[in-house]
Amino acid sequence: MKKRGYWFTTGLKDGMPIALGYFAVSFSLGIAAKKAGITAFQAGLMSFTNLTSAGQFAGVSIIASSASYLEMALSQLIINLRYCLMSCALSQKIDQNAPFFHRFLVAFGVTDEIFGVSVRQDILVPYYSYGIMSVAIPGWTLGTVLGVISGQLLPLRAVNAMSVALYGMFLAVVIPPARDNKVLAGLVPLSMAASLLFTILPVVKQISSGTRIIILTVAISLIAAILFPVNEEEKGGESTYEA
Repeated sequence: MKKRGYWFTTGLKDGMPIALGYFAVSFSLGIAAKKAGITAFQAGLMSFTNLTSAGQFAGVSIIASSASYLEMALSQLIINLRYCLMSCALSQKIDQNAPFFHRFLVAFGVTDEIFGVSVRQDILVPYYSYGIMSVAIPGWTLGTVLGVISGQLLPLRAVNAMSVALYGMFLAVVIPPARDNKVLAGLVPLSMAASLLFTILPVVKQISSGTRIIILTVAISLIAAILFPVNEEEKGGESTYEA
């Protein structure tokens, strides 16, 4: 049985690339928050308690337009609904002996990138998630605060370059496991092609980006599960949770 320290340290190592990517990308969020009249403290608190880039950008835009709380709530629900799917997937991997409060804390830190590295674990130990969150959350928060304070001093090209770092981070999460799994290697370009079609086709392009992600995720996952089922016996393993 591996100790808590092992899993936490492993999470720290896997979370460092995410933290660096978050730090770069959140600069642009800080700039947008500054333009919306949000202070550095308020922006930092928002990033520390609400880990969603798309949701935060949308929230800042809604604040800037002085829209209603109802519009804010509905937009966040639609944009972040995909995290429910991710949490359902991780719930099947989290150690069955982990108590509720561990599950609750792990759920708080579910983002696209954290999900990408966590779902690769055969059994998800809470301390592994805590290690990732311990560097990823400060990276996102600090970048937001610095974006508010000094982001406007940077040239526009530099800010745009930082935003591209998020896509590079996604590639770093997807490519390594795709090299070892032919099914996953085939699903990646299929998902990209389907996402492109949903963006340009006349009817479906009117659907919000968050809803499109949910539809594609469910559809492609269902097809993959039917055509390429995973043998649960081969994935088996003993509990790794230490009380």
